[in-house]
Amino acid sequence: MLPTPLRARSLGFVIAASLISPLSISQTPAPTPAPAPSTAPEPQSSDKSSETKTEPNATEPKPTAGERTNRVERVDVTGRNTATDERRNASAAKIIITREELEQYGDTNLGEAMRRLPGVTTGGRPGRPGAPQMRGMGGGFTQILLDGQRIPPGFNVQDITPDQVERIEILRAPTAETGARAIAGTINIILREPLRKTDHDVKVGVSVERERASPNASWSYNGLLSETGTYTLTGSFNRTDQLTSDSSITRYFDEATDQLVTEQRGASETKALRQNYFFSPRAQWRLGQGEQFGLQMFAAHNTVKSESTATLEQPIGVAPSQPYATRLGNFDGRFDVMRVNVNLNRRFNDAVRYELRAGTGRFWSNNTTITNLFDVLDNRTLNQFARNDVRDVSWSMSGKLIANLADRGHAITAGYEYEVADRNLEGITLVNGRLQLGDIGTDFDTSTKRLALYVQDDWDISPQFAANIGLRHEEIRTRAGDATGSIKNLSRVTTPLAHVVWRFSPPSRDQVRLSLTQSYRAPNTDQLTTRPSINASYPAPGSNIFSAPDSVGNPLLKPERANGIDVAFERYFKSGGVMSVNFFVRDIKDVIRNITSLETVAWATEPRYVTRPQNIGKARATGVEFDTKFQLREIFDTTIPLSLRFNMNLYDSKVESVPGPYNTIESQPHATGNLGFDYRVTNTPWSFGGNLAWTPAYTSQLDENRVNKISTKRVFDAYALYRFNPRTNVRLSLSNIAPIDGVTEATSFSEGLRRFAISNGRTDMSAALRFEVKL
Repeated sequence: MLPTPLRARSLGFVIAASLISPLSISQTPAPTPAPAPSTAPEPQSSDKSSETKTEPNATEPKPTAGERTNRVERVDVTGRNTATDERRNASAAKIIITREELEQYGDTNLGEAMRRLPGVTTGGRPGRPGAPQMRGMGGGFTQILLDGQRIPPGFNVQDITPDQVERIEILRAPTAETGARAIAGTINIILREPLRKTDHDVKVGVSVERERASPNASWSYNGLLSETGTYTLTGSFNRTDQLTSDSSITRYFDEATDQLVTEQRGASETKALRQNYFFSPRAQWRLGQGEQFGLQMFAAHNTVKSESTATLEQPIGVAPSQPYATRLGNFDGRFDVMRVNVNLNRRFNDAVRYELRAGTGRFWSNNTTITNLFDVLDNRTLNQFARNDVRDVSWSMSGKLIANLADRGHAITAGYEYEVADRNLEGITLVNGRLQLGDIGTDFDTSTKRLALYVQDDWDISPQFAANIGLRHEEIRTRAGDATGSIKNLSRVTTPLAHVVWRFSPPSRDQVRLSLTQSYRAPNTDQLTTRPSINASYPAPGSNIFSAPDSVGNPLLKPERANGIDVAFERYFKSGGVMSVNFFVRDIKDVIRNITSLETVAWATEPRYVTRPQNIGKARATGVEFDTKFQLREIFDTTIPLSLRFNMNLYDSKVESVPGPYNTIESQPHATGNLGFDYRVTNTPWSFGGNLAWTPAYTSQLDENRVNKISTKRVFDAYALYRFNPRTNVRLSLSNIAPIDGVTEATSFSEGLRRFAISNGRTDMSAALRFEVKL
């Protein structure tokens, strides 16, 4: 049974759905409109995989995660499915976000656009891009794919711009083909594919935040290589000049008397200059009906230079001791990633085909950090120099065989994936000129090998009933070593997965979905390795404090495993709108959480507080997710060209081994939501839009000694688009209008003291102007 708060919130969703549904039924349906231009409020999908053409030289569609594009038959008509059509026809639930939707707000990188996706939130302070996560579950519960493959080492979604993406697929439940490392869900990023028409797009812009200008540019070009070959070239450049300000107040109280013992006040400011270059050429050759060969490469080059200044005052008390009065920091880093992928699609006959993929890549980084601490008399108490050089080489290969049975609506897929990644870290840290961790050595090597085998049965049993049944086995072998020895870890998981959909009889377009799945999250290399990271404010070999621990991995970690159920009702409107309500449960065992304790360690002469990841037991996560997208004329008898979208998600979770009532999964809020609109002014070149992303304040208890409270996160974005002609636009975007700062309150208990720290991260509005032209 659902907890009482969630039952109440779920009732609110049912009432909202019941209010919307009768409106969509009782109104006289508006005539189906002609396809709108790409800047219309309800954009048509530009997904070429949804097109079926009889043109003999058309580029073969690319299979996508969760779709039944593994059927080898082709429909000999010319047409285009919208993103809503693909969502309805998929046997496993997914939401498709088109390129036109991603480009509306003129974001300079994909991380900024992701905060507006249904059910997706991003970490970090309001208005700044962060790691994407589904259902509010951070820490690797969300699987990120690039063209249906796991993202390569060193790749970051902030490396690419939205106009380099064809579409994004959001899968709330895992499938055998897309992978089971998706307890919260999967985000599949599909990059642009070559077109047969020549298309040359150029976009140049500048954004301003806190009077600092950040220019950006992107470019894409499609062309023909031959009668059967096409190619596309995409590239982007971003230069981000950013100023970040923080402040904090920390108070220590005696637990027995609740008297204030110590107070510390801190402030910091960081100036960072980032430059990002991204380039991706792609080519495809049609080999025959339903056959093709593809070649893709992408390369990213990033540099970061930052300077930080922090001050710390201690007007009350002497213990804990003040670690510094002034801290000066400098960071200089370079990060490069390059990868080449090839794929081959061939047929044995009309009913059986196979797909082969292979890729290899490199990631390397060089970064230097210099930290200087000064006391109240401006005497330097610490000089720390750290340099880390990383070299990562990886390769992968995969294949699958797709066989249609006698019934053309029935396909069986069997496949494998194999991936190897080897990393070498050469790190050196000098503290006041002396080598830190000298006995461990400066070299650290890790190796990861992943093997997956799966089989999947995708069957349209009847016009009303379809099923997707699969079984996936995956194992990950990790080895890490330094001068002191090596550790090994093996994660081995077999996961059955089942999805069914029941479609109501025509003319109704409603349907009900049910998914029963098993999924998991494997510990990453950093969580497994035993090489410590020493807190710079309290350097070894002396002691540290509970709130400034060292960190080290745990080679005995087991993967987190989850049994899941998803039940959804979907209503599809006649003009392309959709409304859905989804309920989910995840029962998770072997939950991983960082635990801090006082230990005797090899790298210090005194005991030190150390944070290690540990499996702490079971957890249950539940939620209700509502999303809708429609044009106003689908609900009301009107000609106003207004498109609306809304999603609201309510979550609840409990970790059994952590005392309540706030014992939720780490960083999971109780609710998230988005409300947006797009409006094209009739008979004018103007279009407008806005989006409000909202996450209310929440409290999370990490363990019996630590509680965090996160403030409300609200981000309002808006844009105005002026179309000079069908090929030339100018776009003004405002992000984080009426900003609110990010505030975190952290309470912890140790050594008879209660520590209460409140930190404030400043946020600001940014404005961007971009010129867009098709040549």
